[in-house]
Amino acid sequence: MSDNLPTSAAPWFALPDHAVIALEGPDATAFAQAQFANDVAALAPGYWQWNAWLTPKGRVIALFALLKLEQDRILLLLPDADGDELASQLRRFVFRRKLKIETKNDLQASGAFREPDSARNARIGIDGDSIEIDCGDGDKGRALRIAPAGEPLEHADSCARWKAFDLLHGLPRLPAQQREQWTPQQLSLERLQAFSVKKGCYPGQEIVARTHFLGKAKRGLVLFEAESPVAPGTEVSDAVRVVGSVVSAGGSGCPLALAVLPLEREAGALNAGGIGLRELPLIGGLQR
Repeated sequence: MSDNLPTSAAPWFALPDHAVIALEGPDATAFAQAQFANDVAALAPGYWQWNAWLTPKGRVIALFALLKLEQDRILLLLPDADGDELASQLRRFVFRRKLKIETKNDLQASGAFREPDSARNARIGIDGDSIEIDCGDGDKGRALRIAPAGEPLEHADSCARWKAFDLLHGLPRLPAQQREQWTPQQLSLERLQAFSVKKGCYPGQEIVARTHFLGKAKRGLVLFEAESPVAPGTEVSDAVRVVGSVVSAGGSGCPLALAVLPLEREAGALNAGGIGLRELPLIGGLQR
């Protein structure tokens, strides 16, 4: 099926593995700037960016799209995360800021393999109660919509195809057991422009900056097609030793996987738990 179907042939489908958290109040931008890895203060209202929340040791807790609707209203769109759990964790750092953090269970994320109606690149599109962002790569169109929950939408096959698109473009989809395990550089998040080394302090900033400026990033993300589906956490080995680990996988029926491996390694056959792997080039175009 083509990824550039006409609008009438590319229906919206539910993305039930995406949660939405709202940060609302006069201190929304200041809070996000202090907590998250990318430069939220420099992001203009009406635009979005990839961003991440890190532990003090610089490990990625969550990777998400941050939509800055206004200075005092920000949405976090989180794939593969428990929105209520993450919102509860974020509230621990509000202190006396004028800010409300809540999971928007009344909003539904849906996707379509088509060009967005009004959103372009990092510019958000808004039509009434519907918010749209451009998740395509500049070649193949892909639109994501956040809107009040309505009638149930079909999603099974299309949702799997959406995740495969993410993996092909190097967007890590982190299950619970892979959180707080990897630095932004190990997940190659510079490809998504998802963190800043120039903004002020945030949790993990010292680790991220030191790795960047001292050139000590020794591992990064590699895309594989496996002979059969593999599970996140599976060790990747060559003929003699373990060299890395799978962090994201397409699941049943999808042989794609992202693994963290040494940036400099000898060529040779690799396997994940005995399952043969074929390295594929990562596709660009998802950076914002």
